Amino acid sequence: MDATLSQLLESIAVTPVGDLEPLSGGDIAAVYRLKTPDGQVVIKHDDAARLHGEADGLRTLRNACEQLVVPEVLGVADGWLIIEWLDSAPAGPQSAGALGEGLRALHSVTGDAHGWHQDNAAGHTPQPNAVLDDGRVFQRERRLLPLAEACFQRGLLDTKLRTRIEREAHELERWLPDVPPSLLHGDCWSGNVLTTPRGPALIDPAVYRHYPEVDVAMLTLFGSPGDTFFDAYWNGNAPTDWPRREALFQLYPLLNHLLLFGAGYRGAVERCVARLEAYT
Repeated sequence: MDATLSQLLESIAVTPVGDLEPLSGGDIAAVYRLKTPDGQVVIKHDDAARLHGEADGLRTLRNACEQLVVPEVLGVADGWLIIEWLDSAPAGPQSAGALGEGLRALHSVTGDAHGWHQDNAAGHTPQPNAVLDDGRVFQRERRLLPLAEACFQRGLLDTKLRTRIEREAHELERWLPDVPPSLLHGDCWSGNVLTTPRGPALIDPAVYRHYPEVDVAMLTLFGSPGDTFFDAYWNGNAPTDWPRREALFQLYPLLNHLLLFGAGYRGAVERCVARLEAYT
């Protein structure tokens, strides 16, 4: 076992039983299960800065919202992160509603500025979070334009599509009102939502403060959480322009997928831009 990991386990009084067991789903970090006399823990091995950012996000979410289960951070040091193991459970008829209520409670925690006190990462992509007072400016300067530029530099966007993205980014003040920035999970796609015996759980965050629809749009990016979720989340207050906001806040993760996984996502980016253009 790695010496740094051994020292970290010793510092938090965790005694390993057997070797690390690789877990599936570790596309970004190497993920393992480790048995101990007191049960199991999850261990991640990755870039130290990314893991410290994840640990910060987990602690923040855990302290901010009692309605959602968030694994406890047990230890983090020099490229290793140890967190609580969460048992899985079948999704019951109340699961979607509980997730909607939990996310609504999380998003009710607001701050004074869009962004976060430190940068983190969306997958392997650095995620700049330097705070800005205006959410439209944050979405343009910290999200859309940097990702469009990165994709263009790698030949994943042509000049025409890049220009269309930039045009939409500069149109935000014309239709999107600024709001008090909500605390976000930040990477809330369905794979980062688990069902446990204690209720819905969130893992692998990329926390910052911004528009609450960021998390909701991520949940609909590769499917839908269903009407029960939306009834609980909106609680009768769904924005009338939700389809437009959904398209806007799906553009950044689609650009990130294009950057991370290649040209297969270019068509999805173009379709998302076309959805936005249909409103202008």
